Order: sequence, then structure tokens, then C-alpha cells
Amino acid sequence: MRQTTEINEKPKLFAGDYLKVWIANFMLYFSFYFVTPLLPLYLRDVFDADKAMIGLVLSGYSIAALAIRFFSGYIVDRFSRKKVLLIGFASFALFFLGYYFTFSLVLFAVIRTLHGAPFGLTSVSSSTVAIDVLPSKRRGEGIGYWGLSNNFAMAVGPSLSLWIFTHYDNYNILFTVSLVTALIGLVINTTVDCKYRPPVLDKKKMSLDRFIMLEGWSQGLCIALVAVAYGVLSTYIAIYSQDVLNITAGTGTFFMLFAVGLIMSRFFGVRYLSKGFVVRNATYGVICVAIGYSLFAFWQNLYGYYISAVVIGFGQGSMYPAVQTMFLNMASNDKRGTANATILTSWDLGIGLGIIGGGYVAEHLGGYNSAFLLSVIVSVISVVFFISYARKEYEKSLKSKVQTRQ
Repeated sequence: MRQTTEINEKPKLFAGDYLKVWIANFMLYFSFYFVTPLLPLYLRDVFDADKAMIGLVLSGYSIAALAIRFFSGYIVDRFSRKKVLLIGFASFALFFLGYYFTFSLVLFAVIRTLHGAPFGLTSVSSSTVAIDVLPSKRRGEGIGYWGLSNNFAMAVGPSLSLWIFTHYDNYNILFTVSLVTALIGLVINTTVDCKYRPPVLDKKKMSLDRFIMLEGWSQGLCIALVAVAYGVLSTYIAIYSQDVLNITAGTGTFFMLFAVGLIMSRFFGVRYLSKGFVVRNATYGVICVAIGYSLFAFWQNLYGYYISAVVIGFGQGSMYPAVQTMFLNMASNDKRGTANATILTSWDLGIGLGIIGGGYVAEHLGGYNSAFLLSVIVSVISVVFFISYARKEYEKSLKSKVQTRQ
């Protein structure tokens, strides 16, 4: 009887404001992933850009997102989170209009770079609002399932965009779909009831820890290393598939299988996250990521191509929410925005370095095969560093926090 009562009293997770923010976040990332895989082809076909130039131009988005995320945690903690979310989401949506008028490579580079700023702000505020509206008893599960909104977007977005482009060969259609989807997400977020929080009036001198959670630097470095590998993969896989593997229509399937791995990891991993197995999930995750990139780089056929997608997705889906939970466990309630901003800043830094580094290596050091060897190297380094240092630092931090409370 007691167990039945506890189950009945357990608050619903996918309901109310959390569901609204979850769907809106799906729209945000769908808009992003819908155009991302085809932009390298767009730059090559429309502006005749070489490998290094493609990497340089596309890295601007991540650099802008990185720059704004350095401040976005403080902004989200200091001001109304819903207002910040709506302003960022509206700006993100409207920037898609600029892609219709990119008549030169320079103009495209400017618009694409500026577009990264509202994306960086919106992704931080969206995840922070989601944590605010989650029932406290189910916060661990909610954080784990939150990533599914990104994962579904990653599954549907690239696959659908590649299918549409194959049939219509029109980039403006892609930009229109992203614009409309982002606007739908904006409208949904306007209906979210985010509880009023009095602004944080920080009278202390401004310091770096108001923008970046310094105690999480080692976990952030692990995230950045994994993101370097993913930056190479997500940016250059379409060209690599065509030019090296002669796979002309498989990129959409790759992303679909990648997302299947992500989704599988969430359903398996959330259960253990809610039981406190944070370090274990993160450890298994970084190991799977390294194995997946090794399969992709060294098993160069259809089997290796598709199996690696599932393995990388499973590893990334296991690691990311676990490391995010580490950040939130180390942060106080008034620094949730800073914690979210720090992990996302680490991710953006890695993505930007991966795009630039992958393009440079592909152009000057042996083509796309060498670029994906870079993914293998950095993912292996992330495994070694996490196991030998980062997870131990996290455990020390938690012990110190418990002792301070006592």
C-alpha cells in the first residue's frame, strides 16, 4: 500500500511547462540541425569554397555562441529567465531571414557568425528554465530526458533536410523550414509559466566565477575534447561520405542511427542517473565515444559507417547528461545558469576547434581521412583524462561540499 501511494504521489514528468519547454527546445535544435549538414555543400557549390575556407566560415557560428555563453550564465541568473529565453529565441529565428540575402561568401560568413550568438543564449536559458520547472523529486530523470529533445532533432533534422534537398535541390527551402520551425518554438515558449524569481543582486566584486564555473574545468575539458571530435564529424561527414566512401545518400541514415544510439543511451542511462551512478555513466560514455570514432576512421565501409553512428551516439548520450549532472551537483541553486553555460561553453569551444582543425587538416595534412583521425586522437585523450583526473576531482568536490554543510 505504501509503495502504491508513493507511485501515485510521484509528480508527472512529461506534462505542463516541462513538456512545453521540451517541445520548444526540439524546435530550436531541429532548426539548427536541419541546415547544418548541408552548409559545407552550400559553401562549396555556391561560393566554390575550399576545405579550409569552409571550416573557417562555419566555425564563426560556434565562436559567437561561445562568446555569448561566457556571459549567458550570468545573464540567465541575473535577469528574468523567461524574458531572456524569448528574446534569444526570437533573435535566433529571425536570423534565418538573412540567409536569403547571402550573395557573397563574406556576407554569409557575417550572418552565420552573428547567428551563433542568439543560439548560445537561447540554449542556456532553455535548459535552465527546464530545470526550474521540473519537479524537484524527478530532476535527475528530467535532466536525462531533456537531452532527448536534442536527440530527436538530430535524428529528424538532417535526415529530412537531406531528403528534401535530394528532391528539390533548393537551399532556400531549407532556410524556410528552419525559420518556420524556430518561430513555432518561440510561440510555444510564450505559454510557459515560469515562476517569478527575484533578481540576483550580487554586490560582490565581479569575478570570473560569475560567468564560468571554475571548479568544473576538468569536466569541461573532457566535454570540449569530445566536442572537437563531433565538430569534425557533423561538419564534414556529408562531403567525406561522397568524396571518400562514395556514399551519396547515406548521410541522413547515419544521423538517424546516431540519434538512435543517443535515444537508447537516454532510456538506459536515466534510470542509473536517478540512482546516483553519475560517474559510471560518464565513464562508459567517453569510452564508447572513443570506440565509435575508431570504428568510423578505421573500418571504412558501410558496416563501419553505420555501426559507428550508433556507438558514437550511445556514448555521447551516456556521457553528456552525466557530466551535466556533475556540473549541477557542484553548483548552488543560484548558479544553475552558470553551470549550464559552462558545459555549453565547453561544447561550443570544442565544436569550433573541431570545425577549424578538421578543415585545416583536410586541406593541408592528408584530406578527410586525416581529419577523422583527429577525432580518434582527441576522443582517446578524453577517456584517459576523465578516468585519471576529472572523475576524481568531481568526487573530491562533492566530499568537500558535504563537509562544508556539516
